[in-house]
Amino acid sequence: MIGSLPPEIGNLKAATQMALSMNQFSNEIPREIGGLQNLAYLSLRHNKLQGPIPDSMSNMTGFEFIDLSHNNMSGITPKSLEKLQNLKYFNISINKFYGEIPSGGPFKNLSSQFFMYNESLCGSSRFSVPPWPTSSKHRSNRKNLLVLFLLLGIALVVVPSTFIFFWIRYRKGKRAPQEADSLSAITRERISYYELLQTTDALSESNLIGSGIFGSVYKGVLRSGITIAVKVFNLQLDVAFKSFDILRHRNLVKVITSCSNLGFKALVLEYMPNGSLDKYLYSHNYFLDIRQRLSIMIDVACALEYLHHGCALLVIHCDVKPSNVFLDEDMVAHLTDFGISKLLGEDESDLHTKMLATLGYIALGTPFSFADLTFSFPT
Repeated sequence: MIGSLPPEIGNLKAATQMALSMNQFSNEIPREIGGLQNLAYLSLRHNKLQGPIPDSMSNMTGFEFIDLSHNNMSGITPKSLEKLQNLKYFNISINKFYGEIPSGGPFKNLSSQFFMYNESLCGSSRFSVPPWPTSSKHRSNRKNLLVLFLLLGIALVVVPSTFIFFWIRYRKGKRAPQEADSLSAITRERISYYELLQTTDALSESNLIGSGIFGSVYKGVLRSGITIAVKVFNLQLDVAFKSFDILRHRNLVKVITSCSNLGFKALVLEYMPNGSLDKYLYSHNYFLDIRQRLSIMIDVACALEYLHHGCALLVIHCDVKPSNVFLDEDMVAHLTDFGISKLLGEDESDLHTKMLATLGYIALGTPFSFADLTFSFPT
């Protein structure tokens, strides 16, 4: 037989098999063939058919066998043919097809021999064809996107952190001279025992802002209107009193002056209006954002660096914890409470030998070394 397949072929609704191989049919397969819902077997091999596979063939759900080999057909293999779940044989070898071979549905089980000797088919390696060119391009694009997102992620972390670091340094540098001027005026004052009693309402409970093993801290207001903190020591404890008022750093609570007589010993300290860090970490009523947390960590680290490397005698704090870190009105952290600190000389011998500690931070009676005390910075 010779000629074209007529469009009326779509009227053969009851046909289940159609064997038209080894003829001289030419031109394209009519799209009307998609109306043959009951057709299970179609063989058009060894003809002179041209053009693409009609996309309408994806509607022929009864298809089990299709042989279009040995023709002059071209175009891509419709991906919609993946819907033909009953398809077991699909041979388009020795044609001029190109493009990607579908890989889903029935194509998962088809042999590579069914796609041999075509113009430029590509796709999965199981069909013995080159990979789909855009797949490698997509992989390259995905790799480039991954690198781009990685760089953006690093930039989002590094740039804000750098900005925060320099902003903190700028803020502290600008604030330091103002602090020095105001506190130096107070330092020159001599504060008597009776004035301390007056500023704290005779050490009343209403002015108590903290207490510990070494004593209690009270809030007071001097006649000049400046608010101070007064640490009154517990004289019943057998501890050595060592003055740390020679220490000067923006991240240490400043010792303004002291007051001492036979039955009373106290330090007058710079007042921290925002209280201790402990309050912000363990209370649901307060909150620290990431910038503030980073700033506080830098402040404490700067204070320890000064104690370890910036003093004539090496000072080991030994009790760094949130309740010993206080925050001023600008949320700048200041380290305080040197009650169990260690003073080490050039030979690193311990000049203050009583070893106390806070449970949860360092165990009581724990053997310690210079390296342990210097570099054990809580996180």
